[in-house]
Amino acid sequence: MADALRRSFLHRAAPVAAGEIVLADLSLQTRSGFKGRGTPEWLEAESVVLPETNHAARQADGTLAVRLGPREVLLLAPAPSSDGGVIDRLDRAWPQGRDPATPRGYPVPRADSHCWFLMTGRQVPAMLAKLCAIDLRVDQFAPLQVAQTQAARLSVILVRDGTDPPAWHVLADSSCADYLWDSLVDAMQEFAGGAAPGA
Repeated sequence: MADALRRSFLHRAAPVAAGEIVLADLSLQTRSGFKGRGTPEWLEAESVVLPETNHAARQADGTLAVRLGPREVLLLAPAPSSDGGVIDRLDRAWPQGRDPATPRGYPVPRADSHCWFLMTGRQVPAMLAKLCAIDLRVDQFAPLQVAQTQAARLSVILVRDGTDPPAWHVLADSSCADYLWDSLVDAMQEFAGGAAPGA
């Protein structure tokens, strides 16, 4: 799946758009996750700051720890990033000295399973309203808030970054990357967005 995602990425220009919305494909950036019994305790022992469920917390190196459930955390490396920082450290630490009596969950290879797009601009909520039933307006959807929902008839994870201008991370099954990309580009048209040359 990782090779297929990489080939798909190469067929999309990044970023896309000018004007009011910018769409970028971060699918080659580092991302990972951990899930299962003992996951929060182990991550906190590894100095990861964890938020409440359906919220994100920024780590010291810029990595986002996205809490998808009580025992499930998605990790998104800062972009651009030449290495995974916190993610690489956790991936190295996880198998070392494993004690069956101390559960620490299990790794979830998000780089293989999920594409990752980033949308920036104050008109993003209005654009996404065409595809998604969640109210993403900046006065309703706070920075670092998370929604696990449907957009363009796909299951997606939406994470509002804490940046200004506002930005939203969009993650979905990597097998749907091209379809989701095209759906977002199409929805951007009325906001002066459009595919970059060669996309």
